[in-house]
Formats: sequence, structure tokens, C-alpha cells
Amino acid sequence: MAKATKSKKCPHAFWERNSWYHRTKTLQPDYTVKYGKIGGFKTDLEAETSYVEHMKEFERQLNVQFISQDENTTLKNYLIYWFETLFSERIKSSTKSLTAYVLYHFLIPHIDDKVILRLVSTDYINRLLRETTQYCDSAPNKSREVLYIAMQEAVSHRILRINPVKGSDTYPRKTPEITILSKEQIKKLLRIEKSRNWFLEVLLGLYCGLRKGEILGLKFSDFEKRTLSVQRQLVTDVELEDGGYKVIKYTPVLRDPKSENGIRTMKVPEIILVEVEKRRKRVEKEKEEYGEGYMDFDYITCQKNGMPRGRSSFNTELNRICKRNGLPHITVHGLRHMFATSLLERGVSLPKVSSLLGHGSINTTFEYYVGIMEETEKIIAYINDEFQVEE
Repeated sequence: MAKATKSKKCPHAFWERNSWYHRTKTLQPDYTVKYGKIGGFKTDLEAETSYVEHMKEFERQLNVQFISQDENTTLKNYLIYWFETLFSERIKSSTKSLTAYVLYHFLIPHIDDKVILRLVSTDYINRLLRETTQYCDSAPNKSREVLYIAMQEAVSHRILRINPVKGSDTYPRKTPEITILSKEQIKKLLRIEKSRNWFLEVLLGLYCGLRKGEILGLKFSDFEKRTLSVQRQLVTDVELEDGGYKVIKYTPVLRDPKSENGIRTMKVPEIILVEVEKRRKRVEKEKEEYGEGYMDFDYITCQKNGMPRGRSSFNTELNRICKRNGLPHITVHGLRHMFATSLLERGVSLPKVSSLLGHGSINTTFEYYVGIMEETEKIIAYINDEFQVEE
């Protein structure tokens, strides 16, 4: 598919499929915004003119006129207008995706249609933030940040006299510890693992974001053409001594993925398909060597006799390699985090990343990766530089 070419003179027009286009926004009944595009324009100026008229209609749908400081503007309409017309025009895609999720999933559902912007108090903000605590630990913290920026912009445009979020309750957020290797460190890890027995497993964690149990539970039959189907995970049942806590037996067992969304099919890079075929040939050779003593479960990750590898052996391998080669400590789950991070940094939407990871809820994805997506330093600088007003 040919890449769209932006106009040099008209900021909202772009050339695609032999005509000029512009983006569209349509307010849905649930107050979310549906994005689209419309084309068929002969010139970029024609597309730009259409965009201006389209945005006037979008504002009419919101029923707000901020330039005239309409006293009846509602909080809900202002937040949507602020995000869609003002904020989203000057931020990167990852921040836009995150802010949209906070706005439309955490905040908007709890704001009454009749709440007037100019009458919003700090007490109301506190009640609104308490509503968001039901989603995840990071929700109120991020919701407060989004509200602060939106309200401070209303102050800068003299729509509000003071920012009601300033004196509201704060919600410190515990950031999950995520180790991210640099590109050079990743290249070094892969270069070392390529000559060892865990190269394929490292690729599956780094380029597909699979959990350790999902990797250990993979079978050759799960690969078809250029896709991989995640259908199970290999976990360990433990047997304790009677009346005690000492483990006397570990038993590998197959179970369904952690959530219904864990069952998923994804496209895989060519390098993984190549390594799967190499592994298949190695396994076939081991079958011949062991003969009837080979335990054939079709696992891609297995011992020489076909039995599954131990649950801790993958992390043991990574720990050994990192220590010996001066790399930061990384776990199998760390490979999964790096997969998600690379997608988010490229602007892949939060729902799509959540689907690829097999998370049970988008809130789970949000909780883990809000710190990566939020571009904290830029947002704080933006607040400090652009919205300072005299007390």
C-alpha cells in the first residue's frame, strides 16, 4: 500500500490513492470519537477547506463555543473538545492513545451530561477521581494528570479563573519495575544466544511477547504458514508433604492461557519460522537417537528425550548469559515487556498491544505500560512552560 503524502501548504490534507484526503471525526452516542478519512478532492486546498468545514460541524455536535466563553459549556463537552481539537494536534501517537484511553474509559463514563465546566469544584474532581480507582492503581493518578492539563488550558484561555484540580487529592502510582535493554544490548544477547539452545525461545519472548508458560507449552503443530496460535501454557503443579510446606514433587501440566484473551493467533517474523524449522530437524534427529525411549509430545521446547524443560531453566539461562557478558539482569517476562514497549513506542494502539499480549483486560496493559506511554518529562515541561498563570 502506498504511503500517504502530506501537503506542504495545507496541514490537514494528504495525497493518497490518486486524490487528496483529510481526516474526519464523528462524535458517537457514547461520547467516544470515531476517526475516518474522506477523499476525492482535486486539490490540497479543496481538501483543507473541507476539513475546516468538517471541524465546524464536529464542534457543532459538541455544542460548545469556547471563544465566546459560553457559560453553559459542560465539562464533558469541554474535555472532548480539548482532547480532539487542541491537545491531540500537538502530541505523539503514543501519548494520544494513552490520553484517549484515560479520557474515554476512566473519566467520561462517570461525568454527568449536565455538569457545567465553570461550576466544577475541587470536591467534584475528588469524587470523579475516586470513581476511577475501580479500574487499576494507576487510573486515578493518570486521570488527575489529564484533568490538570485540560483544566489548566481552560485557565490559560480564561474560560476558568482557577484550576480546580490543583487542590485535589493525589494518588501516587507504583511503577512496575521493567528492565529494558538498549538496541546494542539486545543485539549482543541475540548474538550470544544464537549459538546456544535457547535462541528460539528468546526470539519468541522478544518478538512475539509470549509468557514463559506459553513458550514452554508451544507445539510444532501451533505453527501454520506465517502464523502462531497460542492455545495453552505449561505450568507446574506442586505436591506438598502432609501437613507441611515442603515441596516433595513437581509435575508439569498443560493448562489454558491465563485469560480467555490469552488464546490468540499472531503473525510471526521470518527469523522465528527459520528457527522453528531448525528446531524441528534437531528434534527429528533426537527421536531417531532415542527410538522407543523418546517421549513425543510435539513440544518445540524439550529435552533430548522429548520431555518438557523445567519451568526455571529459561530464566536460569538468561541469568547466566547476562552475568557472564555484562548485561543487565533480564527475565523471560522482561523479554515480553520489551516486545510491548517497542510496539507502544511505534504508536501501536493500547487495545492492539493488549490483544497481542493476551491480557485479560486493557486495564492490565495500561497498568504495566502507562509509564512508557506517557512521555512524562515532555508533559511536565509542557505544563510548566505553557500553562503558568499568576495565583
